Amino acid sequence: MRRNAVDLDRFYASRQGRTAQTMIMRRLEALWPDVRDLDMLGLGFTTPFLKRYQASARRCISFLPAGQGAVISGETSPPSAMGDETRLPFMDAVFDRILVVHALEEADSLRPLLREIWRVMAPGGRMVIVTSARAGVWAHMDATPFGHGRPFSRGQLTQLLHDALFEPAAWSRALYAPPWRWSTWPRLAQAWEKAGETAWPGLGGVILVEAVKRNAALTPRDRKPGIRRRALEGAPAGALSPRHKDQDRSTEEDDLQ
Repeated sequence: MRRNAVDLDRFYASRQGRTAQTMIMRRLEALWPDVRDLDMLGLGFTTPFLKRYQASARRCISFLPAGQGAVISGETSPPSAMGDETRLPFMDAVFDRILVVHALEEADSLRPLLREIWRVMAPGGRMVIVTSARAGVWAHMDATPFGHGRPFSRGQLTQLLHDALFEPAAWSRALYAPPWRWSTWPRLAQAWEKAGETAWPGLGGVILVEAVKRNAALTPRDRKPGIRRRALEGAPAGALSPRHKDQDRSTEEDDLQ
């Protein structure tokens, strides 16, 4: 059962949640500093993060799983829709950037969800998944949303993405501060973050992975003996919005800067 959107909204309204948002947003902004003229989708509970991009993106839409519910935060929130995350109500190849937060951990069907994301992503599109890290302390404390559902390792995410015809392009972590209230004061949390990135980079509370869409591929498990199938192909039309060369160049790094 998914965490209720009201509980998620309450968490991000707390000091602990605001600190978590700041630490994660710091990594997202390093990866996607500019989304001008791009069409952007947030899947899961992404409103706290989409607000940063809403003013500059050409389109910015939030989609919330029906099992999670929705919270309308006022006029400053991006347009929202709610429904079955494995049947997104969007055309093929329409989004240039897709942000996935609080979605994978409690999803009933991971492969159909990721394949549906693949369908609505434009050729050359990019996705960032933010999810609880199996090795992080936050995944073992159920007082925060990151302690619910299934956490992931880097290897598990890599396999999931490959199966869904995505290619991981960059990795990072965030939330090195323990999930205790006293450790999430902003200045103290920043000190934890800087120390963690240097001393124990593999122990962040969340994993961030950017993945690119494979436009043509065929996986062995999709084949049956004696049956020939055409390779999966992306939509022939280009993305709705132009891609920025400076953004694409930033993702060639093995880790987010």
